[in-house]
Amino acid sequence: MIQLQIKTFDLPLRDPFTISRSTTTVQPTMIVELHCDGLVGLGEATANDYYGASLENMSRVLHEIAPRLADLKLENPAEVWRELDPILSANRFAQCALDCALWDLFAQQHQLPLYRLWGFDEDAPCPPTCYTLGIDTPEVMLRKMQAFPNWPIYKIKLNQETGLTNVEYLRPHTQATFRVDANCSWRPEQILPLAERLATMNVELIEQPLTAEAYADMRPLKGKSPLPLMADESCQVESDVDRCIDSFDAINIKLVKCGGLTPARRMIARAKQNGLKVMVGCMTESSVGIAAGVHLLPLLDFADLDGALLLAHDIAEGIRWQAGYCVMPTQAGLGVKLI
Repeated sequence: MIQLQIKTFDLPLRDPFTISRSTTTVQPTMIVELHCDGLVGLGEATANDYYGASLENMSRVLHEIAPRLADLKLENPAEVWRELDPILSANRFAQCALDCALWDLFAQQHQLPLYRLWGFDEDAPCPPTCYTLGIDTPEVMLRKMQAFPNWPIYKIKLNQETGLTNVEYLRPHTQATFRVDANCSWRPEQILPLAERLATMNVELIEQPLTAEAYADMRPLKGKSPLPLMADESCQVESDVDRCIDSFDAINIKLVKCGGLTPARRMIARAKQNGLKVMVGCMTESSVGIAAGVHLLPLLDFADLDGALLLAHDIAEGIRWQAGYCVMPTQAGLGVKLI
């Protein structure tokens, strides 16, 4: 018998976190616990107004399916995802928390770390994660960067107002690679000129320059930009992968947006079959949510799994980073527990 418990937390951030459309200082989040035979599977989903995910609606839909979990024999989390998708498809954030908790529990039942259950070794090649610098004054962004020295990659949030000023200010202070993320704030005619300038500043890629539905505007730019163009808001669920093939060079998969590890693995496979590079990103989750993405690292070209590093205090432990690289957990399951 699997018993569902839900816990909610407010996660204060280390610094105010600003992107082109919002500023966050405290991140509400939901932790799903699945109890079975002395084991506890954990999953997480943050609340997010932009995607219509509130603690209330996530909790409500999960309590609705709790009786079905009680009678469940867990033989394949992917089959459970398929069975419950007609109910949970309208709330992908809640679906993600449940799916990750099921995979955590399933791997614990098999006494293996999840990546080992999927056939990867502890020393499999994995990309480093970037550390994200939210929009602020150049001086404050420099302070944030220097709080994590010797990091191999920094992601710099941009909007139309800041332009490239912050990138130009930060560039002399580190040899690290940069990524830039416009979070839908640029105009089509800006992209190639800005990409030309960014290419001279050791920038690796440009993430989501235009609005989420601007596939047609992005299509003529693919192959002309000196930097890869990555979809984020344009690639939320599985069906979006095919929409991105002709418009982007890479996609950023967020587990909460697509509904968890089960669809994320299918999205990764579909993207690679069609020549797209793949990143798995995050919100400002605790280490519970971040851990789920960590187990996908052997499949990825890029990683943006710094959410827990942006928090003033984590609520979980088990994931460690060394100069941007994850020390892959050796504990069974996701390898995290609440503190």
